[in-house]
Amino acid sequence: MSIAGKVALVTGAGQGIGRGIALRLARDGADIALVDIRDDKIGVVAGEIEALGRKAATFVADVGDRAQVHAAVDHAESTLGGFDIMVNNAGIAQVQPILDATPEEVGRILRINVEGVLWGIQAAAARFKALARKGKIINACSIAGHDGFALLGVYSATKFAVRALTQAAARELAADGITVNAYCPGVVGTDMWVEIDRRMAEITGAQLGATYSKYVEGIALGRAETPDDVAGLVSYLAGPDSDYMTGQAPLIDGGLVYR
Repeated sequence: MSIAGKVALVTGAGQGIGRGIALRLARDGADIALVDIRDDKIGVVAGEIEALGRKAATFVADVGDRAQVHAAVDHAESTLGGFDIMVNNAGIAQVQPILDATPEEVGRILRINVEGVLWGIQAAAARFKALARKGKIINACSIAGHDGFALLGVYSATKFAVRALTQAAARELAADGITVNAYCPGVVGTDMWVEIDRRMAEITGAQLGATYSKYVEGIALGRAETPDDVAGLVSYLAGPDSDYMTGQAPLIDGGLVYR
């Protein structure tokens, strides 16, 4: 079923999975509010969305800043004339042994990956309630939100936290008709995995590309994931076919982690 005429906000929309999600939702008929910390990248994606015949709005924001996230939602509604779907996609990776984690590094990843999702849930829910609208909130989780991975311990902890926020918010917001779900990708061929592989090589002494190849070899379907693979699941979560689904964090990883 279609999401034609809906307005969706996607954070971290300038590249990678966020860009893939934004373009898929636009192809499905939604107008898209693009939010990122870099305006040059979302400007390019906005042009791609407009080429599909849909409206696009851009807003520069740091998702770790609560006021900026609320302002992004305000801008989406005022510019595009509505607000129906919130995709809290923005996030960062962090590769290091748990014993080497510093307060500064831990604080940064918690601020973006956990607080960014929390502020997005708050801002979206408040707006849906004000509009008396049964909205959709969709959060970026990971296979690392189901399994803790070596050298990705703090990152994994943030993604477990996203699952907890998703479940708790789903329970709290169900009476308002607001659903809250998450998506859990695996090894996606984006810049984030290039950086993960580089850091793994630095720490373990492996050759560049070896860690990435090792993980891809473990995927049952035999290939790395693409942003479009992830976007297909997000499209389902954004649409009416998932209206009876809430509090869930399904894996979309080609067969790497099984639950």
